[in-house]
Amino acid sequence: MPRFTAQLKDAMPHLWRYAYSLTQDRPQADDLVQDCVERGLRKRALWDQNQPLRPWLMKILLNIFRDRYRARARLAEVPFLNEHAGAAQDTTVEDRAELAAVVRRMQGLPEAQQHALQLVAFGGLSYAETAEVLGVPIGTILSRVARARAKLNDEATANASGLRSVT
Repeated sequence: MPRFTAQLKDAMPHLWRYAYSLTQDRPQADDLVQDCVERGLRKRALWDQNQPLRPWLMKILLNIFRDRYRARARLAEVPFLNEHAGAAQDTTVEDRAELAAVVRRMQGLPEAQQHALQLVAFGGLSYAETAEVLGVPIGTILSRVARARAKLNDEATANASGLRSVT
């Protein structure tokens, strides 16, 4: 299974980003990825070797997340910590503030749009792979992502128009 191992290593950063986008908490994202990898290794005989591994693992991760965090009220208990926001290149205060604002706006999206956008943006999956993970037609994914992006852009524009210069 060297191909499985190589693809698993390549998928790890994508899995962690997607898990973090779901949980908004570093330790919970670590636990989610660990559980996903453990389940993937245990069930690797079920993986179709003619298909890429990452979408299969993303589906496992999402199923674990849904099982673990089914109650929406529990999600509300997970605080977003600004100290964990952003990647290494997002080091300026403005970058982190912008990222935090985008994450807040994403949390206001309907769950279906949020999951589709997270898989594409944080998970790095194609639209077809995202459709496979979520078990819906690719057109539905295109529509969900487009509506999510439009809503995020509309909210960003509305927030920006409320700003005024203080100089």
